[in-house]
Amino acid sequence: MPAEEALLDDLEERTFRYFWDLTNPTNGLVPDRAPSPSFSSIAAVGFGLTAYPIGVERGYVTRAEARARTLATLRFFSSARQGPSSRGVAGYKGFFYHFLDMATGERFEIVELSTIDTTLLMAGVLMAQSYFDGPDSEEAEIRALAEGLYRGVAWDWAQPHPPLVNHGWKPEVGFLPYDWGGGGYDESMILYVLALGSPTHPIAPEAWSRLTSRFGWAPFHGQEYIPFNALFGYQYGHVWIDFQGIQDSFTRAKGIDYFENSRRATYAHRAYALANPGGWKDYGPNVWGLTACDGPADVTIPIDGRARTFHTYWARGCSATETTDDGTIAPTAAVSSLPFAPDIVLPAIAEMRRRYGDNLYKTYGFLDSFNPTFRATDVPLKHGRVDPAQGWFDGDYLGIDQGPIVAMIENHRTGLVWKTMRKNPHVVRGLRRAGFTGGWLEAAAREPATPVAPEGRRPRVVAPRPTASAVAALSVP
Repeated sequence: MPAEEALLDDLEERTFRYFWDLTNPTNGLVPDRAPSPSFSSIAAVGFGLTAYPIGVERGYVTRAEARARTLATLRFFSSARQGPSSRGVAGYKGFFYHFLDMATGERFEIVELSTIDTTLLMAGVLMAQSYFDGPDSEEAEIRALAEGLYRGVAWDWAQPHPPLVNHGWKPEVGFLPYDWGGGGYDESMILYVLALGSPTHPIAPEAWSRLTSRFGWAPFHGQEYIPFNALFGYQYGHVWIDFQGIQDSFTRAKGIDYFENSRRATYAHRAYALANPGGWKDYGPNVWGLTACDGPADVTIPIDGRARTFHTYWARGCSATETTDDGTIAPTAAVSSLPFAPDIVLPAIAEMRRRYGDNLYKTYGFLDSFNPTFRATDVPLKHGRVDPAQGWFDGDYLGIDQGPIVAMIENHRTGLVWKTMRKNPHVVRGLRRAGFTGGWLEAAAREPATPVAPEGRRPRVVAPRPTASAVAALSVP
């Protein structure tokens, strides 16, 4: 429908501009949040590297511009100092610190060397490697730098309790107490795929079996699926990997694939909002979405004769095993589920924009979060502001929430990120070592083992800017 396309055109471009406008062009570092002053999130850099090809295909920037930005990013990470020191470095053993100083690129304060955030960075690196497949010297350099960065990650080193991969490491204390997947399903599937696919430091295939052996399976609000409370856990890996039609031993036994699992989780989250067991304001068929996001304050206050507890940044969500809900909704939770359930996500995008207007939708699309229940004007806030008539609204955008929005809109519309990553030999290798078979993965067996420049460039999709009347059509109650 023209009105829906206009809405997606506007939201996709605004969200892309977060990465294009706010990234440090000299080193490619993307702010963790904005407009609040911020360090860089390496995961947000990975999302930025993924967004730049989308900008090319949509006509927001030229291929030359995206190539230059990508090169600046990869050159920085390739030359960034690594080592066991606590200061003056960006990483160690091929991994990078969770947050880096926006200007110097060095470790921010005492954050951890993060395995999952390095994974999301490397997913963007591999996206750049496969997208920039032209014969010119700059695109060849992108591919070479990407290869070097990925090969440099010592996944096998980050296994103090093999076969699982640890959350991270600090020079002050060593490895952290927890391993990815040790407690069941989480966002780490893509970490294990990339770790299994490494040509230099691979982990054992047993890791995937151990990971999936701890997955649960339970009914929740009319759906049966692997429980995890926050929707980002059903989205992050799917940004880069098309799980439609490919199965491992766990999904084969359940008769689904992981795409279907995420689809069920999306519908369950919406059904939870319809049931609204917590009695939060505005929850309903088109206002829903729980995930990790900003919140108004860490406080308990009386509202309508009931004590209500709120949080600042928190992993909000709902599932058969855990619910963490304080009435705070994150638009990214719904929007980034667009490929799984467009029939319920598109109306949610339109309604949240229409109902909350400029309180929620601004320069770079949807602000990170809002809470219609929180209307107190006498409580100190960590972020954002309160509109007494509509509730609390964040004042920031978060890079790790903006990234899935732009990528999943494009995956819904053209499948660009999925199609590009299907030809990356490291991703294909990782999936096969995890035991995935079927679907597009069978065809990938017949593709060249390394990225090859095609006979000419793929056609560029230039999305026209939406007309004011087309966007306005979505703003009518």
